Amino acid sequence: MQFQQLQYFVAVAETRHFTRAAELVHVAQPSLSQQIKALERELGADLFRRARGNITLTDAGEALLPLARRILADADTARHEVQEVAQLRSGRVRLGATPSLCTGLLPDVLRAFHDRHPGVRLLIEEGGSHDLVRELARGALDLALVVLPLPTPSPALTTVELLREDLVVVSSPDAPRPGRARRAVRIADLEGERLVMFRHGYDLRELTVAACRAEGFEPEFAVEGGEMDAVLGFVRAGLGVAVVPRMVAARSGHGLRVTPLARPGLHRTIALAHRSDVAPPRAARELQGMLLER
Repeated sequence: MQFQQLQYFVAVAETRHFTRAAELVHVAQPSLSQQIKALERELGADLFRRARGNITLTDAGEALLPLARRILADADTARHEVQEVAQLRSGRVRLGATPSLCTGLLPDVLRAFHDRHPGVRLLIEEGGSHDLVRELARGALDLALVVLPLPTPSPALTTVELLREDLVVVSSPDAPRPGRARRAVRIADLEGERLVMFRHGYDLRELTVAACRAEGFEPEFAVEGGEMDAVLGFVRAGLGVAVVPRMVAARSGHGLRVTPLARPGLHRTIALAHRSDVAPPRAARELQGMLLER
């Protein structure tokens, strides 16, 4: 049974005339008649009673007509839905990002994307780079914002560098300045400071601990195990200092003292990643372009 045959069948059923039906579906009448006969052979039953000047449906035709109309209507609905997605009037984007990027980079970009494509749903998953790479690989995400270098390099992923971001030290305005520095803090100045530290698996934790060890000391933790919002809250409460991205500090500056790190400082590289073997959906490609243009 072919889709086209159902179109021809419905046209004949509605016009009760083979020639007018052929004109309605823009096909030659002999071709339409041949396709109707082929459909009848496939179903093993006559669909029409053919009398001169009088075409009526058989019982089999009456049974098929509402089903054929439903199939054709569903096909029109499917065509419309696909066109909606293709034209970015609907659809979804599954985006993964580290919590710090959700706080710092994404709000403005997602607002601009939503303003441009209000019908597209945005599904955001927060996680560390390692988790996001795994979710990308299994097809659970369309795009992910990750920190380079990846914990486990994967040839199945394509990464495009997005930005290089400075890290800064945040502290409570009521507490002494970290390292008692006025304008900038050296990593060495953090020796003896009590740090508010992120949970294990957090890119910022590993970067900060590695920098301290490179200066010859083991960092001292006041509190550890938090996500970004918790870490900033603990710093505001005066429990210690933390090393965070500049964008996060700028957005969350109320109640925080922000001090830059002295040269060469600390930086992290943010990249946009997607699977190499599967092209992202149209809506995801649109968001990708907006992120790369920011």
